[in-house]
Amino acid sequence: MDACGQRLSYLFQFYCDILHRLSLLGTIGCLNRHATNNLHILYSQLNIAKTSGFCHDSDTFLSRDLEAVLLLLLLRELGYCTAQPGATELEHLYAGHDILAMSSTMLPDDFRLFSPVGIAFSFGAFLSIVALYSIYTCIYNLYLHPLAHIPGPFWARATPFPYILGIRYGNMVPWIRDIHQKYGDVVRVKPNECSFISGDTAWQDIYGFRTGRNKGGETYQKDLNWYPPAVEGKRSMLSADDANHSRMRKNLSHAFSDRALRDQEPIVQDLIDLLIQRLDERIDQGQSTDLTIWYNYTTFDIIADLTFGEPLHCLRDRTYHPWVKFVLHILKAQGIIALRKQYTLVAAYDRLASLFVDNSAALRARLVFIKSLADKVEQRLEMQTSREDFFSAVIKNQGVGEKALTRVEMVINSQTIVGAGSETTATLLSGVTFLMLKNPSVYAKLKDEIRGRFMSSEEITFAAVEKLEYTIAVLQEALRFYPPVPTGFPRVAPRGGGTVSGHYMPEGTVVYVSQHATNHSPRNFVEPDAYVPERWLKDAPEKFKDDNHAAMSPFSFGPRNCLGKNLAYAEMRVILAKMVWHFDLELEPGMDDWLERHKLFMLWEKPALLVKLRRVVR
Repeated sequence: MDACGQRLSYLFQFYCDILHRLSLLGTIGCLNRHATNNLHILYSQLNIAKTSGFCHDSDTFLSRDLEAVLLLLLLRELGYCTAQPGATELEHLYAGHDILAMSSTMLPDDFRLFSPVGIAFSFGAFLSIVALYSIYTCIYNLYLHPLAHIPGPFWARATPFPYILGIRYGNMVPWIRDIHQKYGDVVRVKPNECSFISGDTAWQDIYGFRTGRNKGGETYQKDLNWYPPAVEGKRSMLSADDANHSRMRKNLSHAFSDRALRDQEPIVQDLIDLLIQRLDERIDQGQSTDLTIWYNYTTFDIIADLTFGEPLHCLRDRTYHPWVKFVLHILKAQGIIALRKQYTLVAAYDRLASLFVDNSAALRARLVFIKSLADKVEQRLEMQTSREDFFSAVIKNQGVGEKALTRVEMVINSQTIVGAGSETTATLLSGVTFLMLKNPSVYAKLKDEIRGRFMSSEEITFAAVEKLEYTIAVLQEALRFYPPVPTGFPRVAPRGGGTVSGHYMPEGTVVYVSQHATNHSPRNFVEPDAYVPERWLKDAPEKFKDDNHAAMSPFSFGPRNCLGKNLAYAEMRVILAKMVWHFDLELEPGMDDWLERHKLFMLWEKPALLVKLRRVVR
């Protein structure tokens, strides 16, 4: 029997023992109700040590003799019995057995399992078992668990409750950062999960190719609790096993190549120009502008057009397409869904809460979203077009045996592309806008570079923005200061375990690099809480020369890194450059604490970023 089975066996035996004791307590209640002078036991004061001669060997239960004597002592303490001087120990033993015999006839009538008394005692027994098991589990997690040597907060090492509360209330980012500052490079955030900020080594150890000292080792697989369930047995490239991930990535990789990016640029530029047009119209209307919304309009339109051959028309219609709300709702709910998968108590609590509050909206939204995606995929496959987009290579590979994507795989991968290629880019654009406006010297240098380089908006191309050294530094520092995925990408230690940054992680341990905590640690960056784009320049100030750039990897790392990072970089650079070229921007009053008002539910939940826009006069 394994260790878990032995623990359950011992607990079951102990549970039976407790129920046996409770039946004796039930007898006391019966005696109380049926008490007469004849039932009062007369006995002398006994010491439990004197009863040792009546005990029989038993690993689990007390002998009937010892139970009889203990019951007599208990009755005396509770006042149900009086003492008779001169009684022998044997007489007391006989009296105790008389009570035990009485219990066998009285309990069926007076201590029924489903009587109020029976229910109360059974419920008490159940709570006792839960309490004892919880105490045992906490002690095991703290002192006997294979991760007991990893530091962390007491309650986080003992139980998952701090972690659960952090996710439910959106407070994971400051909590993980604080505990890393207190406990060091590796922290145990719950009994079977560790967070790292030693990105210079942990990225390779967890996410990298199995080369060097990791050569021949098994990869750390995705923690499937954090990903949507399979659709008809198929998973997207995001959560598929290594073989299927490789096959899907090969189908889609051509769509994200440098050549494909050049072919796709007119589509992206047209939609960015529409963003500028819409914002310019708002100036005439004298309206304050929430840029978080407008950046979302833009990135969702771009990713939909590149995927399905037409945008969602958020910019055209000046409103969210239903898809956008679906994606944002699903992303927000994913953390809670992951908790339900891992913890029965959380699932039970949410199921009970669903009687009063609708908490299944995310699941319904995903089903509707999948159906809409399936329709869009069919339309794109039937579309006769020569333009290059994400599905061009997929269509070319149709019918090429096992290499091709099935219809279901096309649908679920399009969901991944739309979700990953929209919200994260929009989030970074919101963050960099806030950070540059909060740092006037940064904003001034950025304006000088962009407005001094380009004579017209048309000159701001994918190729041209690659030469804007300070603009690139501004965006890179925003990725450090405000990573769109601020926590980590959870992976599971393989069979036999593995070593991460010099720490052995047992098989099944969940591990990751916490990006926000990594990027804001003085271990990795000088003045980590200061927004300083100059640290990324070739001629960076001397004090930033020792910054650990290898600790930062915003688009993940290794064979499963973000396939669309080149597109994301191009979008961010062109949108930021055109925004600064066309408009003078200023934060509206009340926006100074914009970052502090964030919550984290899988990704950032951003408050409104209200900005005043004015046309640049040339």
